[in-house]
Amino acid sequence: MPELRTDRLLLRRWRESDLEPWAAMNADPEVREHLGELLTREQSDATVALMQAEFDERGFGWWALEASETGEFIGRVGLDEVDENMPFAGVDIGWRLVRSAWGHGYATEAALACLAFGFEALGLPEVVASTTVNNLRSQAVMRRIGMTRDPADDFEDPSVPEGPLRQCVLYRTFRRMPTGYITLGDGTSRAQYTQNHVPDQQE
Repeated sequence: MPELRTDRLLLRRWRESDLEPWAAMNADPEVREHLGELLTREQSDATVALMQAEFDERGFGWWALEASETGEFIGRVGLDEVDENMPFAGVDIGWRLVRSAWGHGYATEAALACLAFGFEALGLPEVVASTTVNNLRSQAVMRRIGMTRDPADDFEDPSVPEGPLRQCVLYRTFRRMPTGYITLGDGTSRAQYTQNHVPDQQE
């Protein structure tokens, strides 16, 4: 798993010490507001094992996210293959941060690093992102990293029961010329796709 570094963040492999704060996030109703039911510690730990295995198999996936200044685990960010049952295909970008990290622009910064990795290291032509129609804060992050929404692409998530979490929106972005660079853990650089820095309202 390659490490990615930005000005304030380290995107790295998961550690044993991440399991407890990750479980706390997954048991936090505010963090899970647009994600569904809370997870038990056992369920939460299982997600980490799966994320690690998938990253090792595919060469991309979900990184643990660390604040460089403090070394604190603050969530996850990454790229994932879209589930087969969805009405669209491709590679999806996402993020989830602990509440204490909201409002600092970390999600935007980390997501830009993921896009750079996806476009430059993986050669992806397109990256998508989806969330519930009411998750306006994550949609704002999607716009900040240069993604756009076509209302014709809005969809109902077939994996979610009837209710407020079923109706979703889809954003897309395509490979474009870089305007800066991120530094990988081995000291090499990859292209960075920058937008104006505006602090995130949630993540």
